Amino acid sequence: MPAVAVPERDDARALTVVMHTAFFVLLSASVARYLARHADGPHTPWVIALSVLLAVLYVLGPAVGTRPAPRRLIWLGLVVAAWALLVVLAPSFAWCAVPLFYTGLRTLPPRAAIPLVALLTALAVATQLGLAGWPDPNVLLAPPAVAAVATTVFVVMQRQAARQDALIDDLLHTRRELAATERREGTLAERERLAREIHDTLAQGLSSQRMLLQAADRQWDTAPETARHHVRTAAAIAERSLAEARRFVHDLTPADLAEGGGLLQALHTVAERETTPALTVRVHAEGSPPRPLPAPVESALLRIAQGALANVREHAAATTATLTLTCLDDQIVLDVTDDGHGFDPRTPAGPGTAGAAGSDPAADAAEPRGHGLPAIRARLRQLGGTLTIESAPGEGTALSAAIPLEPR
Repeated sequence: MPAVAVPERDDARALTVVMHTAFFVLLSASVARYLARHADGPHTPWVIALSVLLAVLYVLGPAVGTRPAPRRLIWLGLVVAAWALLVVLAPSFAWCAVPLFYTGLRTLPPRAAIPLVALLTALAVATQLGLAGWPDPNVLLAPPAVAAVATTVFVVMQRQAARQDALIDDLLHTRRELAATERREGTLAERERLAREIHDTLAQGLSSQRMLLQAADRQWDTAPETARHHVRTAAAIAERSLAEARRFVHDLTPADLAEGGGLLQALHTVAERETTPALTVRVHAEGSPPRPLPAPVESALLRIAQGALANVREHAAATTATLTLTCLDDQIVLDVTDDGHGFDPRTPAGPGTAGAAGSDPAADAAEPRGHGLPAIRARLRQLGGTLTIESAPGEGTALSAAIPLEPR
């Protein structure tokens, strides 16, 4: 808005200065012409007095404003009356009508200003014809033509300025609506992202702790050493969840990545943490990244691995799971495979069953649904990646998440 409005104000100010200057130049020239020809005339004192009065009234114009308020209309009436008396006494003052056209058009609405311009033009023509003594075509036609051109130009400029102001207002309104929409969409996207982060960190950790503590409770009397191992594992998971929570509050960077060492080291850390007597998690790497991976890519792949392994542990009844990180020139691929009982990928599954690996329908019926595959797909979608799942009942599950990289 300011980038457009300021030039408009500058143009209007320049036009006003030109018109004011032209008025005083024409008034001075008319006074000089009258004194040069009629210095000893009987109307000379009146002409001089009216000229001074007209100049004073004109100077007072900015003080009464530009809106058609009552005092502004009174001021315009006094200016026109003083000029009309001058034109009657000295027809050469008719040239001052052009700046007065601008004053009238600037003060009054077009429906009132155009009749005023016509009246001023008629008075100027009448006095000039009286001075010429015969119907001079130039005197008869030139003033109306000048008045018509000046009025048309001014009215067209005003309408164009009004349309431009309306377009600017509409543009600003649209811009505000667009900004509000973007803020709403950003808020929703951030909420979805936070939900995924919480699901992949705190929720998964709490779920693992619950399972371990339940197992410890069942084995507390029959296998106390195993029960204590479950409790120690649950405590370690709780410690890790606390670190995740602190990091989550700080900047939402995965704690395993924040410790340094890159994505591969973070995957090894996750594999060690998820390995239990019932489940062995291995990590393989093929190739090396062509360049340091972007932080969003590392974070997304680590979260996918965490979510996938959590579902392997909770639903697949697998004994082994493998994380394979394949680095190519144009993409990076994370494969999560397990030897669980698998599932039919064509069968619609709830979010809780869609983590990584196969799911047990009986176990799913007792478990509340989580985010699972929708969260993984959303992460990949944000980075332009793809998700592929291969599974069959009794044959385990293979999940492949691929994220493209910028070409070298």
